[in-house]
Amino acid sequence: MELVSSTRCFDGEQRRYKHAAKSLNCDMHFSIYLPPQMLGREVKGQTLQPGQETPPVLYWLSGLTCSDENFVQKAGAQQFAAKYGVAIVCPDTSPRGNSDTGLDRDGATVPDDAEGAWDFGLGAGFYVNATQAPWDKHYRMYDYVSGELPALINEHFGVNTERAGIFGHSMGGHGALTIGMRNPDKFQSISAFAPICAPSDCEWGKKALSHYLGDDDTNWIEYDACSLVRALGKTDSRPLFIDQGLDDNYMVEQLKPELLEKACRDAGRFVMLRRREGYDHSYSFVASFIEDHIRFHAQQLTR
Repeated sequence: MELVSSTRCFDGEQRRYKHAAKSLNCDMHFSIYLPPQMLGREVKGQTLQPGQETPPVLYWLSGLTCSDENFVQKAGAQQFAAKYGVAIVCPDTSPRGNSDTGLDRDGATVPDDAEGAWDFGLGAGFYVNATQAPWDKHYRMYDYVSGELPALINEHFGVNTERAGIFGHSMGGHGALTIGMRNPDKFQSISAFAPICAPSDCEWGKKALSHYLGDDDTNWIEYDACSLVRALGKTDSRPLFIDQGLDDNYMVEQLKPELLEKACRDAGRFVMLRRREGYDHSYSFVASFIEDHIRFHAQQLTR
């Protein structure tokens, strides 16, 4: 693992690393914010030594076209991560290969959409394990986010491995919901901003899932939040916390929050879906309510 950059931020440190990702067969970048509690710096008048405080860790999954850096630069989350004493890990949104050549560790090219479409391929891994060629060799973002990356974080950083949450935006909100629900032993809290709630029933999702998983939509169920809610029923009591802007141009055709709300209602699962008048799909929307989500996770993870 190689440290790419480190910047002091709200008395913590915002860092970026590169490492060899076995599940994706290529190098990957991730960003991590370490709150001051992890660095022995003063917090609310008290100086803590490294190891005295073991903070919760949150995993943020970004949306289409994003990298690990968009959230870091645009969401304004660091001040609240410092305030509530949580670390935040931001993986990239897809495998990309070497940053200069686009090659994997065997010298092969990490595939992209042939036409360079923004909603599929590089920057659009959809947090699934692809089963179809040529995507299956590298596009295993589900394994990376749910397994390999947390193992790396747990090994190298002083986070509490039993107090982890997951959240995200748009495609990343879809990833947070599905990965979070499928891994209750790893993620104790789940939230999302404007998630793709029913990828089996929207064009973004149909395109991605058919290419990555094949045309048999029965193979899509485990990556569809609405289907998972119905399958889990009342066996999973963790609440879902979602913010959705009502001026979001993608809400009606791509996001469909009403379908997730109905699935939760039918299954008897609690979901807090806040519809935000006047807000769109941008990071301005995310930044406006990011403290609420970090506070929610901090509360859920310290019970």
